[in-house]
Amino acid sequence: MFGIIRPCRHRLSEGLHASWMAHLCGLCLALRDDHGQLARTATNYDGLVISVLVEAQSSGAGDRRTAGPCPLRGMRTAPVARGEGARLAAAVSLALASVKMRDHVLDGDGVFARRPIAAGARRMTRRWDRQSAGSAATVGFDTGVLLAAAGRQEAAESAVSAGGPLLLATAPTEEATAAAFAHTAVLAGRPDNAQALAEAGRLFGRLAHLLDAAEDRTEDETRGSWNPLTATNTTQAETERLCRDAVHGIRLALNEVEFTDRTLIHRLLAHETNEAVDRVFGHRHHHHACANTDASASAGGDPRDSGPGSGGRQQPPRVLGYGTPGAPGVSGVSGSFGPAEGYGAPGGDGGQGGSGGHGGSGGSGGPGGPQQPAEGGQPKKKPRGPVLGCAVWLTMACTCQLLCCTHDDPFTRERRDGFYDRNCSASDTECCGICGGVCECLACCNACSN
Repeated sequence: MFGIIRPCRHRLSEGLHASWMAHLCGLCLALRDDHGQLARTATNYDGLVISVLVEAQSSGAGDRRTAGPCPLRGMRTAPVARGEGARLAAAVSLALASVKMRDHVLDGDGVFARRPIAAGARRMTRRWDRQSAGSAATVGFDTGVLLAAAGRQEAAESAVSAGGPLLLATAPTEEATAAAFAHTAVLAGRPDNAQALAEAGRLFGRLAHLLDAAEDRTEDETRGSWNPLTATNTTQAETERLCRDAVHGIRLALNEVEFTDRTLIHRLLAHETNEAVDRVFGHRHHHHACANTDASASAGGDPRDSGPGSGGRQQPPRVLGYGTPGAPGVSGVSGSFGPAEGYGAPGGDGGQGGSGGHGGSGGSGGPGGPQQPAEGGQPKKKPRGPVLGCAVWLTMACTCQLLCCTHDDPFTRERRDGFYDRNCSASDTECCGICGGVCECLACCNACSN
């Protein structure tokens, strides 16, 4: 998976994350359906923006179908995007993956330095070029524009090396992304949006190229590979300025586009692009916090969590009347609004449980009392033994449930978040920022007027 737009689920609300996943899975399946299983390796985070743009401009609800179980979803079914937007995104992603692989072969990167692998990669790029052109033609797009722009990259780099400006090196990428963005307006039946989307796409291509160069600069200098920033002696500060100018330009261009639903595309192109700049350059430049982001985000808590005294995490409702198992009846147990009826209120006959209370005489944990509940009021499940637990762990690991989704611990059977969720918190500067994803409106940035 590659791309500059990598939204953490903690920065997206539940609805936005589900929609984003629908487009990501839709892109992957469109690549499979149109070009075969191997083409799914071209799935990338930035390519799905094409699919999101088409849906954001289209009237009516997004076109969805239910996909079968997938290991990357913890072997769960899910609604995924389909239609012309997903097919265009697949064609563009395949063409750009072909260009990227061809660059790796020319540079002799990693395993591509080996002749047999390089020869196989060249054959694959030629096949992907043909396949992407065929599938793009079905939705009225010419991938020749992308491939022609990529073909001019070497000449542009030579001109930069001869003393040309830095942005001359980004021009072919800008041209390719501008064409792809503009065609989404055609598919959505909004031709008036094409010019503004072409400008947004041009700046997005510039941003992607500059961020890629900034990330690879140290490695390229060590290996002696060509890098536009090194060739033009562009400082880190100047590169960051150009990137932030591009983000600001994308926001201004999006303001000129008529969307049916701009929520997700605004989040991806107006916010996640800025997160990408922060991730590469190592610091944050938030103008102000989200209007309805919980303060716990700045304290290192999960931005989805809330509740006083909970460290930012919303606690499950307390089950009144449950105390220490097997303890003698305790009178005077009360909640925030006075004693709980039948749960050891003053004058109750049985302490916890009381006359007519939960568990009858003997109270909770006593004779005839209920099993001590786990968090949320549900009875605890009996832990598995080591042999069965190992078998369940292996099954869950092979189906990615331990990584990607909420699950029962294979040994204790307690409910747990997946590995990615547990290791991705609001305090992680590469993941969640103070301007978190709990805002589904544009209040967090005043429609990005700043």
